[in-house]
Amino acid sequence: MKPVRPSGSSQLGFGFDEAAPADKPLRKQAAAKRPTAAARGTAAPAPQALHLAFGAAAEAQALADAPVPVGASAARPVASIVVPTIAPPGAPTVSNNADSAEAMALQLEAHADYRVLRRLLPRLEFAAASGPVATLLVLDTETTGLNPARDKIVELALLRVTVDLASGQPVGRVEVYDGLEDPGMPMPDEAREITGITDDMLRGQRLDEARVRALLEGVDLVLAHNAGFDRPFVEARLPQFTTLDWACSFADIDWKQEGRGSSKLTALAHELGLFYDAHRAEMDCHALLAVLMATLPSTQASGLSRLIDASRNPTYRLQATNAPFDAKDVLKARGYRWDGTQKVWHTRLASEATLALECTWLKASVYNGRSARVQLEEMDARTRYSSRPGRLSQREL
Repeated sequence: MKPVRPSGSSQLGFGFDEAAPADKPLRKQAAAKRPTAAARGTAAPAPQALHLAFGAAAEAQALADAPVPVGASAARPVASIVVPTIAPPGAPTVSNNADSAEAMALQLEAHADYRVLRRLLPRLEFAAASGPVATLLVLDTETTGLNPARDKIVELALLRVTVDLASGQPVGRVEVYDGLEDPGMPMPDEAREITGITDDMLRGQRLDEARVRALLEGVDLVLAHNAGFDRPFVEARLPQFTTLDWACSFADIDWKQEGRGSSKLTALAHELGLFYDAHRAEMDCHALLAVLMATLPSTQASGLSRLIDASRNPTYRLQATNAPFDAKDVLKARGYRWDGTQKVWHTRLASEATLALECTWLKASVYNGRSARVQLEEMDARTRYSSRPGRLSQREL
């Protein structure tokens, strides 16, 4: 489950005080138990597109049946869609049903008025590596709530993925771990409704720590969609995660700049024509991998490449320390956020160059050209998105 800001975090920003993505909101109900993924040996369901074809046919029929206004042409544009005959109840199943569904999906896709979503099928094998690689760990958690100081992990999923540094694409075999853990407390109703994870499913379960440690060995980078939520939870449960570099696919990629209407993981998958059973950790990991394999328009590189590059450079949180009260609207319009705990406006910056430009703007637009001392927090991939503070310093404007 992905959150609002957990309480008790010491790090200044970067995932805690930013708006959290709605991939795991505490709102809509989910179905009870999700199907297990192909990584555990079960076959994923075939894509289902029949309802799209029937819907299109119904629309075409409605157009044909509607009365023609006086003086209007009787000709009506109707999409050319083949609708299969519906077999009566109890009739034998057609063996090529999946092929027929895909054929209809392709026909719908060819029409400008329709878009088709296909079920995400996890992929665990890729071509062999041919050059330098990085070892990445795609991670997701399900928890009893939002506060890592009080709530517990109930599901942890990991995909260990080898990525070709030249192409930014996975190579070789993907290793999978998905484990449940009894939190020692009843599963809250809201969490159970979202995930479908019940007390009966969790009773007596425990994460396989030896397996997790084996998957962490030699990892160059951990990826999560909203790492500011997942990282404190897994570090509290498994301290080995504190020694690894992290990147966040929610915060480290400007999805709006990439032409996406939402940074929600489900929405990003939909943009690729995919849907999946969300709010179970393993399928969320497979969805994130599929999203990050896609090419980003701004650089023509994959999301995986973007996050690897982002992890190599420090990021900054700049505080407008002692900013005049009447500058609040200017700061808000600039994208600064209010930290209610520290009573200060702050912003995050991705490079030293953008930090220098921001300091120049602050002095001119907020402090009216006067000298000022502001607080700066510098974080690398080892501390970013954790509950530990980065390197703090003061900067004269």
